Amino acid sequence: MNWKKTLASTLVWSKSKGINKLLKQLSSQRVQKHLAIANLVEVYLVKKQRSLVGLFATLMLTVHCQGIAGESDDTSPSLSSSKAPTSEPVSSLPSASLMVEKRVFEMPHFTTFGGKQIKNVKVGWEAYGTLNEAKSNVILITHYFSGSSHAAGKYDENDPAPGYWDSIIGPGKAIDTDRFYVISVDTLANLNAYDPHVITTGPTSINPDTGKPYGLDFPVVTIRDFVNVQKALLESLGISKLYAVIGPSMGSMQAIDWASAYPDWVERMISVIGAGQSDAWTTAALEHWATPITLDKNWNNGAYSKEQAPLNGLAASLMLITQNALTPSFFNQTGNTLGYKNVESAPLNDIRQSHSIVNWLRERAKTRAKSMDANHLLYLVRACQLFVAGHQGNLEQGLASIKAKTLFIPAQTDLLLMPYLSQSAHQGLTSMNNDSTLVTLNGKLGHLEGVTNVSAQAQAISQFLENDKAAMQ
Repeated sequence: MNWKKTLASTLVWSKSKGINKLLKQLSSQRVQKHLAIANLVEVYLVKKQRSLVGLFATLMLTVHCQGIAGESDDTSPSLSSSKAPTSEPVSSLPSASLMVEKRVFEMPHFTTFGGKQIKNVKVGWEAYGTLNEAKSNVILITHYFSGSSHAAGKYDENDPAPGYWDSIIGPGKAIDTDRFYVISVDTLANLNAYDPHVITTGPTSINPDTGKPYGLDFPVVTIRDFVNVQKALLESLGISKLYAVIGPSMGSMQAIDWASAYPDWVERMISVIGAGQSDAWTTAALEHWATPITLDKNWNNGAYSKEQAPLNGLAASLMLITQNALTPSFFNQTGNTLGYKNVESAPLNDIRQSHSIVNWLRERAKTRAKSMDANHLLYLVRACQLFVAGHQGNLEQGLASIKAKTLFIPAQTDLLLMPYLSQSAHQGLTSMNNDSTLVTLNGKLGHLEGVTNVSAQAQAISQFLENDKAAMQ
């Protein structure tokens, strides 16, 4: 097919002031290009330590596919590989970040899993590291529900925070860009439809047959469709095998579907805060995210303009998603910071007023809603609801196709994709004599552990990629 593509960048990395001398030597060397078209990308330092406020800002920027179900106490000591690895750091190098550029991949037409046609598909993508001559060092990062392809680095040195997994993607980090060529791709119907750094095709896109936005005429898309667009991009770069595919939350769904649908492509798969399927509980929980939007009078059965969008419904949905992402302990701690009290004067004297914790949650949701689209959220909810690894009759059939070595990393306090969802996929694979390992994130941030605190299992990820399973037990 006549697909357009932009090839990846060779990255130049900056370290700390302590190695400025080495940088001066490196800067005098000419960087060899391994791709036909390459852009030189500069790298700037990122401060590793953040204040509590900074941490919270990061949390609110990276809220993703979560839902509330009740606190899980599952420690599952009987799992075959559930012992956490050592906490020894993967690298002693100073923290560094990179400057990255969003690129565009285009397809003149795309056929969905449901058999529908989408014309003029465009998605954004990013890459970190250098593709080797054999094209055998590729790791695909698949993003979460409200995320994007911005997995690491910064677009500008003044960006408030780097990509969501910058703590584990980079030189000397768990996903080592000195060794691997790391690619990430914006999904179809990406939630951040109005973010200038996101490129996606979805309900807000112009239907070339009508000259108007698709709205609900946009075909239903599935996790498999996200996978197939990624596969088309990789093939356009001459890539035919993945060293690994790794993703959190909705990204974990893409990762395991990759392993099931294209077993000869995928050598390793890492599922972070993930699932092998959306079971009945999860599917029903996800529906609650859609309901506020469809009840907003501005939704108009999906036929609305950007100026008259159902922002109240979208904000209400994001409030729920944000709370589902976290835990009671986090909210109670935040309430203490805000001075929350059961009997506050505003809600006591006026039914239209809310408690401080509710106002705090609502304002953040309203801010985030400005760069997002309500219909896109509905489409992502449906993609997650339709998910089962392999997109076959049941989970067992999907798991049976997997050849890849697998690592599952659930979060013990996760309230949506609770640990049992990862455990069931892991146990299903081990029952089929597949090479599968499970370790746990034990922090208090719930589902967000898999984004903001994934570095707690950096050693497990690094060792898994090094084929050193014994060291993780």
